[in-house]
Amino acid sequence: MKHRKSALAALAAVVIAGAGGATVTALASSGRTVARQDTGLPAATATIESGDLSTSTQEQGTLDFSGQRKLNAGAAGTVTWLPGAGSTVTRDGRLYAVDGTPTRLMYGGTPMYRTLKSGDKGDDVKALEQNLCVLGYAGGLTVDDTYTDATANAVKRWQGDHDLPKTGTVGPDEIAFAPGPLRIASATAAVGDSVAPGVPVLTTTGSHRVVQFPIDVADAASARMGTKVTVELPDGTKAPGTVSSVGSTVQETGGQDKTPQVTVTVTFDHPSKVGGFDKSPVTVDLPGETHKDVLTVPVNALLAMPSGGYGIQVVQGGKARDIPARLGIFAQGRVEVSGPGLREGMKVGVSSS
Repeated sequence: MKHRKSALAALAAVVIAGAGGATVTALASSGRTVARQDTGLPAATATIESGDLSTSTQEQGTLDFSGQRKLNAGAAGTVTWLPGAGSTVTRDGRLYAVDGTPTRLMYGGTPMYRTLKSGDKGDDVKALEQNLCVLGYAGGLTVDDTYTDATANAVKRWQGDHDLPKTGTVGPDEIAFAPGPLRIASATAAVGDSVAPGVPVLTTTGSHRVVQFPIDVADAASARMGTKVTVELPDGTKAPGTVSSVGSTVQETGGQDKTPQVTVTVTFDHPSKVGGFDKSPVTVDLPGETHKDVLTVPVNALLAMPSGGYGIQVVQGGKARDIPARLGIFAQGRVEVSGPGLREGMKVGVSSS
């Protein structure tokens, strides 16, 4: 139809703004039906639908792993074994070995900073006892924050099973604490290197995938902690996630604009189901506003009205007429419309090009 192409051209800027979640309104100058000189019927039609319409914005992110950290040596000596990059170490698994003695992973939130022995108290003692129980050394052991004779006996049994001297004490040379399984990102030492306590040996991450992406500070309100998002993965599949953190340090983009941005981290609702290469590009769909129970039509149903504003061509009883419409949000290829004479189920003309 003769007005449709000019309407779409005029709406180009509006549609771009609407894609970002802005609400766009355009009211025809008259609320009355406008008679058409061209009474021909449209080549294609669509239906006015009623329902919820939600906007969203898309941000480009990177698939990564959570919680990168350095793992330091707990003993002095020569590195005799290291795990391969990309491997995952779980509870009681070997992290590295110095002078032939492996340091093993235990789950806990407190760093292994001392040699634990009878009489010691603290969260590290409790974490050790919890691990010993999970590993099957619970006989006679009460999990608390006190290192007792029962703790020492459990440690001796654990040491015996790993061909270690049964001292009943345990230190950073034998175990290291981390919140959960660790993925080996890279080795910062090599087999044969001399190390000392505190010298980095490995770079590790958590074993679960996350997504990180930069967002302009001005748009950060759309990515608050707890916001539910959808991530399009490299293979085209989509996975639900949640914004788990928003960076507090502002960085500026390059170029002349120097737009201030913060980094947003998304955790997946089902991380074990997410694969893909490290650092792969992904797309994050951030929700915008939602208008409930509104009438919508395809964007290419909009017409530029002779009197100004926009409308739609309604087809009824073998005839076509143009009706002015108020426009709301644009999303998913549709636009919210309202105005006298518009009802759910009506047929409207759409551009065939």
